[in-house]
Amino acid sequence: MSQTRILALVGSLRAASVNRRLAEAAAQTAPEGGEVTIYEGLGDIPFYNEDIDVPGSVPAAAQALRDAVAAADGLLVVTPEYNGTLSAVLKNAIDWASRPYGAGAIKGKSSAVVSASISPNAAQWAHGDAVKALGVAGARVVESAHLHFGVVGERFGAVHPREDAQALTELAATVRELVGAARGELASV
Repeated sequence: MSQTRILALVGSLRAASVNRRLAEAAAQTAPEGGEVTIYEGLGDIPFYNEDIDVPGSVPAAAQALRDAVAAADGLLVVTPEYNGTLSAVLKNAIDWASRPYGAGAIKGKSSAVVSASISPNAAQWAHGDAVKALGVAGARVVESAHLHFGVVGERFGAVHPREDAQALTELAATVRELVGAARGELASV
């Protein structure tokens, strides 16, 4: 069986963000035959603008994202909640990956969302907005793979999520579901 590649898109650009650390922990939980790679460079991509999305002259950073999404078998979107919604950097990545309309690299990709915030709400508004944006963009959203983490400042303030057995178990289940969906092993998504 070939390796199933999951590309993680992290909606926080801060190097030590909890969302980044959750993606790192998720990467270590990949099942046999699966791998999770965190995409680097979301902060380098210009805001989506049809005037610069011209065949043959797409900005290099945007084209690199499209190529990475196209090469992946699935997407793991890890989102913080900024002012009650997903971050602009994450929405921008989804926008670039969804173009050209109807044929973007994201079309048909099995995708799951992990959300995390300092509030007990667990970034569920951002989560819902990420699910909506992915679905409208044409991704195959794997609802059974979704995961929410609340009060992350308290829970992960002193420890990396990879040191939290429950977080690792939950992340492993999410990644396993997503890998299975990307392999076509789930009956419905």
